[in-house]
This record gives sequence, C-alpha cells and structure tokens, in this order.
Amino acid sequence: MNGPETVPTIDPNEIGPEACYKLASGLIVPRPIGWIGSTGPHGHNLAPYSFFNMVSGAPPTVIFSTGLVEGSEKDTLANVRATGEFTVNIVSEDLAPAMNATSAAVARDVDEFELAGLTAVPGDMVSAPRVGEARASLECVANNFVPVGTPPRGNVVVFGEIVLFHVADGVVDGTRVDLDALAPVGRTSGPGYVRTRDRFEMLRPS
Repeated sequence: MNGPETVPTIDPNEIGPEACYKLASGLIVPRPIGWIGSTGPHGHNLAPYSFFNMVSGAPPTVIFSTGLVEGSEKDTLANVRATGEFTVNIVSEDLAPAMNATSAAVARDVDEFELAGLTAVPGDMVSAPRVGEARASLECVANNFVPVGTPPRGNVVVFGEIVLFHVADGVVDGTRVDLDALAPVGRTSGPGYVRTRDRFEMLRPS
C-alpha cells in the first residue's frame, strides 16, 4: 500500500450550497432509500428520501432528513409532525420505477400511492399507510425532530422508532435477510441508482 497522497481541498463556503450538495451526494454513496409513507389532512403521501439510515438497534431507530421548499415544510414532514407516525418501505428493483414516480412534485391533494399504481395498506400500529407491494416495510413512531442549517435551505432530521416489521415470505429466515430476495436499490447522485448484487464479505478482526 502506497503512502497518503496530497489531494486538492474544497471549502464548502467557497463553492456554495448547491455545489456542496452535489459534491457530497456524489461522494457519499451508495445511500439507502427511505420510501416514507404518511397521512394527513390532504390524504396519503408517499415520497422517497436518500438522506435515510438506521442509527440504533436498541431501540431500533431510523432517521430521514427532508429539505424545506422555499422555507416551508414538505408534506411528509408536516404529516409526520401532526401524527407522530410514518412507514419506511424498502425499494426493491421491481419497485424502482414506482418509487421514481412518487418523487414528482405534485399538489398536496394528489395521492402518490394512486399516482404510482401502488396499494396503500393501513398500518397495524400506526396511522400511516405502507406500500402493499413492498417486500419489507417498517412501521415507525417519530420521537425527535432536529433542525439542521438555516431556512430556506435547511433540513429537518426525523428520528423514528420501529414498532413493527413487515417482511415478505422468502426474504428473511429468522433474522437473516436474503438480499437476493429483497433486491434493494440504493441512490448515488443525479439520476443514478445502484443494485446490490455485487457483494463481498470480510470477517472482523478478533
């Protein structure tokens, strides 16, 4: 292994927020996609977020981060604030086109489930709907909202505890997930996505 190389540096303050977003989202890849289902006064909402991940195992906790639109909260965030509940639906390869359809900017009274031809299934423990066609869905209760940055470009990070898992037959054996059966997709940058078929393993040092 060669020694460290001297590489150019980039100051976020010098390139501006839009360029900084493109650079960071291009470097921090692949990112899992949280397909967030929620409900509110305007009906059901479904939207994908690639600022998403798991941050705790006990209790099982996920986060997703949503930006502001001209300083105003997106429908997902407004719904989750009002109800305290949401679902996370895992995007498998066959559902990628439907997920992409739900990323469109539409009026608040448009139901993205209907827009993408998906089945909205009521949650068992939460009011938010889940995607009936998803091979795995998580019912979550929001327990914290953390603002990051300054409007109109800021974000809000939502923390949610998983209170129920829905996993299709053949995807999980006990607690071991068959990734070939789940076939999840991840996000890169721009219009880019990745599959998870090319994998390798390494054992941790003892």
